[in-house]
Order: sequence, then C-alpha cells, then structure tokens
Amino acid sequence: MISLPAAKLLINVPKVEWEARASAHRTRVGPMAEAWLERRRRGEQHPVWDFLFTYYSFSPNKLMTWLPGLGDLAHFGPPVPDSDPVAHEWPAITPRLVRQAQWIATLSENVLNKPPRLGCYGLHEWAMVYRLSEDEIRHNGYQLRMSPEALADFVKAQPICCSHYDAYRFFTPEALPLNSLKPAFETRQDMEQSGCLHANMDLYKWAYKLWPWIGSDLLADAFEVAVASRTFDMRASPYELTALGFDPILIETDAGKEEYRREQQRLATMAQPVRRKLLAAAAMIATGVWR
Repeated sequence: MISLPAAKLLINVPKVEWEARASAHRTRVGPMAEAWLERRRRGEQHPVWDFLFTYYSFSPNKLMTWLPGLGDLAHFGPPVPDSDPVAHEWPAITPRLVRQAQWIATLSENVLNKPPRLGCYGLHEWAMVYRLSEDEIRHNGYQLRMSPEALADFVKAQPICCSHYDAYRFFTPEALPLNSLKPAFETRQDMEQSGCLHANMDLYKWAYKLWPWIGSDLLADAFEVAVASRTFDMRASPYELTALGFDPILIETDAGKEEYRREQQRLATMAQPVRRKLLAAAAMIATGVWR
C-alpha cells in the first residue's frame, strides 16, 4: 500500500522502458487519432469515427501521448538516481479532482454490482431520427435503411427501454414519451448498467477526466472499448453504412435481435475489466492511497 505524497507526485522511469511503452501506446491509439486529424485538415467527415473526437472532447494529441499513471509508483518506486531516467511529475490533486474521482468511483461500483440488462436492441439511434425530416437527420449524407414512414411505424411498435441519460436526451421530442424509462442526470449513477453500450463507451470519458493521473495505458483500454462500442452502435443503427465497411445488425428481424444480444453481451464482458481498473484508479485518487 502506497500513500501518495502531499506535495509533488514524482516518478522516474528508465528511458528504455518509457520509449518502449510510448511506442506501444502510439501503435494502439495512433491510427484512429491520426486519421481524425487528417480528416479535419481536409474538411472531411466520417459518420462513425468522428464521434470519438467530437462528442468526446479529449485532445487526439493527448490521447497519443504516453504517460505513466500513479499506479506505476508501485512498479517503478519513488524517484531515485538512475543512469538514464525520464522524470515525470503529475499535476497536484485538487479538491475538485477528488470530488470527480469519488463520483466516477461510485458510478463504476454501482454498474459493476448490477447484472447487465440486454435486449434494448440499440433503439436509441432509431429514436434519434424518429419523425425527423431528411434535412434534420444528423447523418443526412447517408440513407436510412427504411423509409421515414416505415421507420416511424417500426419504432412506435418497439418496447424502448433506454437507461442512459446522454442517449435519451437526444431522442426526438416525439420519441421521448415512447421510452419506458426516464433517465436524468441526477439519477445516472443509479440507472446506468453494464449492458448499455453507451455506458461502456463512456468509460473513455470518465478515464480522460482522470488523465494524466490514471496514466495512458488505462486510457487506451477505455478508448478501445469506445471504438468497439461505437462500431456496434452504428451497425445496429438505421443508417445504411455498408459501403463504409459496417455490415448492419438487422434489429428489425428476429435473427438480428439475437445477434444484437450476443454482441451486447460480448461488449459488456469486454468492458468489465476496464471498469474495474477505472474504479481502482478513481478510488486511489479519491483516497490518496494505492493498494
């Protein structure tokens, strides 16, 4: 058990290891971040991947930068003379950061203690275009897989049960009453659950709010969950994206619904170890003690 120092938070990492871990990190996250920067330079848009850099506001350059986390103190130990070290100092832990870490730890623990609820079938994306005109649809450069009339009939006939506040608040006004749940910002710690792909995607948001203290390895873990979640989300959406390499999950069919449940469970399983690590890191920041 290591108690964090009250003043400066310092670590020395051997240069060879720092460079190796920085290179491995860049290999993990660099292609996505660099592609986004290139699209932005060209003024191009991507209906799937841009979301990871627009809705999520973390800098792509920070994402590609490897830094050790406070948990690495247990691996490298406190600063000591080294033949060729790279010294790193974390910013001070402020009361505001402690409060945020406490909130994230509570959310993470609550989600871990609940069984995943499966079977929402990604209808949040359908509810976001329900009764909209073609010009109003967010990705209106891409066709929907149904006519607006057929889509509206399909959505209205489904049992919509979205538990995620940030997905629910983007429902069209006409779709809001169709949801059997009423998630709110004030209740998200109690309502979120691990079957929700948006709750799993948001691991990335909660991770970067605790960066650089949690380090870049955990950030990359969360980013990879976000990439898998976004892929799954848009494959089950009403948009026709086959030409971009996203084969649809046809939730309007029984076979598609079964495929959705399998993928939903797979994603929940992928996210759980990352959520456990995030809980441990958030609790460490909140308490000042690494176990």
